[in-house]
Amino acid sequence: MRPNILLITTDQQRRDCYGFRDRGVHTPHLDGLARRGTDFRNCITPSPVCQPARAAILTGLLPFTNGAADNGIDLDPKIAEAGFAGHLSRAGYQTALVGKAHFSTKATFAPTGRAECAASSADFPSDWNGPYMGFDHVELALFGKWFPERPPLRPPQGQHFESWFFETVGGESGYRQWAEKTKPATGAHQTWSSALPVAWHPTTWVGDRSVEFLRNRNLNAPFLLWASFGDPHHPFDCPEPWASLHDAAEVELPMHRELDLERRPWWHRAALEGDPKLDDPVLKRFRKSGTRVLFQTDEQLREMTANYYGMISLVDHNVGRLLAALADTGDLEDTYVFFTSDHGDFLGDHGLYLKGPMLYESLINVGLIAAGPGVPEGRQASNVVSSLDLAATFAEIAGSPPPDSWHGTSLLDEGRNGRLSHAFCEWRVGESRCGVPLRLTCVHDGTCKLTYEEESSTGELYDLETDPHEMDDLWNTPEGRHAQDRLMELIMTRIEQTPRAFAAPVGMT
Repeated sequence: MRPNILLITTDQQRRDCYGFRDRGVHTPHLDGLARRGTDFRNCITPSPVCQPARAAILTGLLPFTNGAADNGIDLDPKIAEAGFAGHLSRAGYQTALVGKAHFSTKATFAPTGRAECAASSADFPSDWNGPYMGFDHVELALFGKWFPERPPLRPPQGQHFESWFFETVGGESGYRQWAEKTKPATGAHQTWSSALPVAWHPTTWVGDRSVEFLRNRNLNAPFLLWASFGDPHHPFDCPEPWASLHDAAEVELPMHRELDLERRPWWHRAALEGDPKLDDPVLKRFRKSGTRVLFQTDEQLREMTANYYGMISLVDHNVGRLLAALADTGDLEDTYVFFTSDHGDFLGDHGLYLKGPMLYESLINVGLIAAGPGVPEGRQASNVVSSLDLAATFAEIAGSPPPDSWHGTSLLDEGRNGRLSHAFCEWRVGESRCGVPLRLTCVHDGTCKLTYEEESSTGELYDLETDPHEMDDLWNTPEGRHAQDRLMELIMTRIEQTPRAFAAPVGMT
């Protein structure tokens, strides 16, 4: 029988936030996975925000090609079904996704009829489990998070997690416990130690349902499971005891944590100070107050970081459960396991928090771990790869050649001809974010990184070998001329391949 595939992803996890990266994060299971596999230290996300990044991973196509170029633009189901899930389903694999999908917009301006649309989710029967976007079976946590500024989805709205939480275990009292603080807070942005019982936490639910799939799947066919955790995305609401696992006084703070907008291209300031163009007052308030953080004290940043670490450690605990389930069923040696994130988090770098159109390494370089039959053990790979490469990798494992249209190359193709020496990251930033449209294309070759804003024909360039903290923008400087010419040639070739317009957003996120 062909090998199985387990893809595990988080949401908004930086590449340096693992125990084996020496930042002090407690991740024993991921550390062990890296020891028995390959640690790709330069894995570039196709986009720095959730929806485009996830659509690109699924389809094997960059965002400006698959059309899901921003949060709020739905992925075309036909394009989705031609991605790796549909490709492997047609090749005889059982395909499943558990957790956060985010291929379609959740907070929409009007009902869209899609399973992930909050307004339309009530139209789906309680026993609906797909098919969806090429997957045979899905169990969805529609938001995967709750947000203080927005009411939760309550049944009949929501999908599998929301139904389980409100109708089976937590209910309204559980939701109130989530909002309660277990210890005094510093006022850090969207940060508190939550009183929600761990057994009811979305991360635990994704682990539970993924283990259930592994133990009860059809043993006569190989499987592909995408276990998609919604943490450590903000709000930083880690439950106890994980919230107290890391001492806030001992966490590492960024070396450069002051805003330095005067050193940056114009759109950095616009992203923080521009007025979002949104008619819905609730969504506009969320955009301005929920996703922008202008200042945190060191004490607040320490609390935020320790909470963020705790969320990662809780995910790691559930990664251990998944690996144990594979061992229990005798499938571990015949299963390829991949771990990565959709994008990172500034976490105070350059005085920034969460995410935005400033494509620093902390946001777009997510890292990736791969382990399985034939994957070199204990290896650290510094060459540039992309999470786009996962689709082609899965096709090779399945013995089913990928379509020529896919942009990625198999991660198992190390040393073979055809692997690109660079990776692209793209984002069509809508006016709903900062009041002005941006069209960003970034190319990263492992030593230098150039981001080009097409609407204004401006850019920024960093030499990552001599300036790993990205302090000196070399755009239009004599020192950066050679690298700028070389990388701009790649970007202009990519721009020539992409459409000028995309579908109108149906919502915000």
